[in-house]
Amino acid sequence: MKRTNSFKATATVFLTSLILASCSSTPNTYSSAAPNADFSRVKTYGFFDQISTDKVGYQSLETNFLKVAVAREMDLRGLRYEPNNPDVQINFYIHTEDKIRSRSVPTMGGGYYGFRGGFYDDFGYGGVAYETRIDQYTEGTLTVDMIDPVNRKLLWEGTVAGRLTKKDVQNMGATVNEAVRDVFVNFPIH
Repeated sequence: MKRTNSFKATATVFLTSLILASCSSTPNTYSSAAPNADFSRVKTYGFFDQISTDKVGYQSLETNFLKVAVAREMDLRGLRYEPNNPDVQINFYIHTEDKIRSRSVPTMGGGYYGFRGGFYDDFGYGGVAYETRIDQYTEGTLTVDMIDPVNRKLLWEGTVAGRLTKKDVQNMGATVNEAVRDVFVNFPIH
């Protein structure tokens, strides 16, 4: 009976760790709208003349990918691109930050019998132990701002933040498409 309980405890710790690890890679999305924003009047959109992701004097690749992805999301919601006199103007902000995370993870007991886990736990040969792991990673944050061009006030802001992998950076277009899709999940116009 004790062996079964030890196995269940080990399995529970292992499965919980897997679930938490899978959740940590899921991006977090946030959005907020101005309390008095009337989105029923929004029919057209445009982009700021100087997008914050641009470098001085030229349009960056990030800006190009973002404009295409945002235009797709706006078009899906029946909004029309109007560069000269739009109902709303859109700007972007990208921030990356290197982070360090430490965590305690379960491991099977040490020594020669550690690979056999719970069986030898019954006899005092070890079982579940914990070790500290240090992870270095880059977290990326994308914010899409929607501004009333007449009053120069923020109407809506959507943000997505998550861990960036080497694959994400190498496939910037696909990464931006997915991030923008996540940002617009909570957009007030469906």
